[in-house]
Amino acid sequence: MDQIKEDYRKARLNVRQSALCDFAEKLTLTPAKTTPTNLEKLRQAGFSDNDILDAVQVISYFSYINRIADGLGVDLESWMKRK
Repeated sequence: MDQIKEDYRKARLNVRQSALCDFAEKLTLTPAKTTPTNLEKLRQAGFSDNDILDAVQVISYFSYINRIADGLGVDLESWMKRK
């Protein structure tokens, strides 16, 4: 888990996990640049359209709720230390 938190590219992930992390990064950092090709890579890694829909919703919600917390200056939990 620590490797994934630091840099998922250095973690020992399988093809499916790596594809999902790549997609999550793109959807989070550059959502307007997400293309059908990105979705096809997920399908090739074994994700169904329902899986992709679930992933998009979770990734997007996480981004949304973090922006709300940051925008309102919500303090982190004690176990969530900033670096």
